[in-house]
Amino acid sequence: MVPQGIIISLIVLGVFFLALEVFVIPGFGVSGILGMGALITGIFLVTNSLLEGVLFTGGALVVLGIIAYLSFRSPRTRRLWRKFSLTTRQTLNGGYVGPKVQSETYLGRTGISLTQLRPAGTGNFDGEYLDVVTEGGFIGHGIGIKIVAVEGTRIVVREEKTL
Repeated sequence: MVPQGIIISLIVLGVFFLALEVFVIPGFGVSGILGMGALITGIFLVTNSLLEGVLFTGGALVVLGIIAYLSFRSPRTRRLWRKFSLTTRQTLNGGYVGPKVQSETYLGRTGISLTQLRPAGTGNFDGEYLDVVTEGGFIGHGIGIKIVAVEGTRIVVREEKTL
């Protein structure tokens, strides 16, 4: 039998680590894992068998899920959740420009490397400057290059061999 003070300490420590993870440390890391581990260990130490521990933990997760769902639906707590979410938008009027979707039209074009490509850099293709990536090798400044693949917004080039 584990002393009651240790069980209570584990549960309080678990809640503390989870609160630290949510409000202080961004992302999901060590304090979140430690918090969940301490809470689950505390729950399992309270029960008499493994089955009871699994049932209590599962029940706690279901109740927590229902509470979270209802808090998103309630107008009163919705304001609280807005503090945790990003509400700004990236618009054209704000100066945000998305990548061109016609990158496939560049396939097969030849040009000159404006910078050293190791493996990323800039190429000049008939007066149009493009950010390009090599297939993995190094291409020096002023070398002829050819676009061999377009993968989304990634333009892949290789050195153009002249005969």
